[in-house]
Amino acid sequence: MGARGLSLLLVLLLGAAGPLLLPAEATKPADPVSAEQSLAWGPGLAAGVTVPVRYFYIQAVSAAGRNFSRSPPGRSQFKVVIKALSPKEVTRIYTPRPLDRNDGTFLMRYRMYGSVTKGLKIEILYGDQHVAQSPYILKEPVYHEYCDCPEEDPEVWQDIMSCPSQEPQITEDFISFPTIDLQRMLKEIPAKFSQTRGAIVHYTILNNHIYRRSLGKYTDFKMFSDEMFLSLARKVRLPDVEFYLNVGDWPVENRRANDTPGPVPVISWCGSVDSRDIVLPTYDVTHSTLETLRGVTNDLLSIQGNTGPFWENKTERALFRGRDSREERLHLVKLSKENPELLDAGITGYFFFREKEKELGKAQLMGFFDFFKYKYQVNVDGTVAAYRFPYLLLGDSLVLKQDSQYYEHFYIGLKPWKHYVPVKRNLEDLLEKIKWAKENDEEARKIAKEGQLMARELLQPHRFYCYYYKVLQKYAERQASKPEIRDGMELVPQPDDRDSVCSCHRKKPLREDL
Repeated sequence: MGARGLSLLLVLLLGAAGPLLLPAEATKPADPVSAEQSLAWGPGLAAGVTVPVRYFYIQAVSAAGRNFSRSPPGRSQFKVVIKALSPKEVTRIYTPRPLDRNDGTFLMRYRMYGSVTKGLKIEILYGDQHVAQSPYILKEPVYHEYCDCPEEDPEVWQDIMSCPSQEPQITEDFISFPTIDLQRMLKEIPAKFSQTRGAIVHYTILNNHIYRRSLGKYTDFKMFSDEMFLSLARKVRLPDVEFYLNVGDWPVENRRANDTPGPVPVISWCGSVDSRDIVLPTYDVTHSTLETLRGVTNDLLSIQGNTGPFWENKTERALFRGRDSREERLHLVKLSKENPELLDAGITGYFFFREKEKELGKAQLMGFFDFFKYKYQVNVDGTVAAYRFPYLLLGDSLVLKQDSQYYEHFYIGLKPWKHYVPVKRNLEDLLEKIKWAKENDEEARKIAKEGQLMARELLQPHRFYCYYYKVLQKYAERQASKPEIRDGMELVPQPDDRDSVCSCHRKKPLREDL
C-alpha cells in the first residue's frame, strides 16, 4: 500500500477526527501541498445526508504523501465551488471559505436554501488544481433543510447517515424500562412532575406528525425540541411514539428500578447519577446544529476554525468566565485573585449571589473564541452540567473538568486523564492540576488533542440526528400500548413558507406499509 492509500485508510477509520499524526509523519513547514495527494471526505460529499448545514473535511498532504500536521505556510489556497449539476436548476448555496483547523485539516461547511433534483457538482481546489477525486458529482436529488421529504425506511436512512449501531448512553438509559406503560404515565406524570417542576412537554408522534401539550408554565424551551423533531420528521419517517420531555434544567426522575412504584421514563437534556431520566443532546447543541451559518456564531463547526494560537503560543494560565450559577464558581474567582499567575477567573453576571459582586467584582464579557488564547480551560458546573463543555473540548486547549454528578449524552465516551484532566468537586486540587499541566507540557498537550479528536467524532451534527432517532425508536419498541393524541394536544406544523417548497422524489411506500 502506497503513502496515499495509507493516508486514505486512516481517514476512513478515524472519521471526523482525520488522520492522527505521529511525530515522524509531520511535514516540514516548507513542504508544498499536493492537490492530487490531499484528501477529502465526510457526509457533505453524500447526497443523502441531509442536515441543516452540510460539511466535509480536507487533509493537506505533501507530494511525498505525508499529512500536514500544521497549516500549510501562507494563506490557504483551498477553495470550494458548489453548483447545481443541471444548468436548468438554480438554487442559492451559501459556501463560506474552508475553516483552517490548525492541524493540517480543513472543515468545509455549506448551507442550501433550495433543493436540486439532478444533483450537485462539488469542486475542491488547491490553487487551480483539483483536490483528491474532485470534482465530486452527487447525481441524486439533494434536499435542503426545509424540504419535507422523509425516507420511509428508517434502516436505509440510518445506513445513509452512518449512524452507529449502538449508543452506550441510550443502552444504559433504557435498562430501567424494559416496558413502558403509557396509561400509568398519563395518570402519574402530569400530577407528579408538571406541578413541582412545571417544565414538562407531552408529545405524541403519529403518522410522522408532531403533537404536543405543555404541562406547566416553564415550557418555553419547547421551541428547541419542536424544531428538532420537525427537522427529523422531514428526513426520516418517525415511529409512532408518546413521551414526556422535561425542558427544565434538572433531571426529574429520582426513583430507582427496584423502588415501588418504580421510575417512569421522562426524557431530559441532562442526566445525573441520582436520576433515571433518558438523556437527549442538550437544547444548546441542538440549537447550534439547527442554526449553524445562520442564527448562531458559536456553533460546533465554527468553533473548530477558531481555536486560537498554536499550543506553544497560548497564555500559560487557566481561564474561566461565566455566571454565578454555582458557588464553586465564586471560589474560582477567589483562587484567581490569590494565584493570578496560574488562573484567570471572573464572574460576568450575578443572579444567584448578588451580594458577592462588590467583593469579587464583575468581569468583562469575553468572546468565546478568545477563550482559546489560554492553554487551560476550567469547566465548572452551572445549575447542572456546564453546556460549554463540548465547545471547550473542540478547542485546542486542555480542559480541567470538575467532578460532577451531571452528564450530557456524550460524556460516556470520555475518559479522565485521556480526554480531560479531572478536578475534585470542591476544586481543592485545581491549582495542583494547573501546576502539573505546566510542568508536563507534552502530556497536557496530548490530552488536549485526544479530547479534541474524540469531540470531533462524537459531536458531528449528523450524529445528533442519529441519536434523537434512536431514542425515539427504543422508546417506541417498549411501549405497551399504542400512542394517542391526548386532550389538549395541538399539531406542531411543518413550515409552509416558500423556503419549504421542494419536489420530493423518494419512492412512496406500498399502501399496506402505511
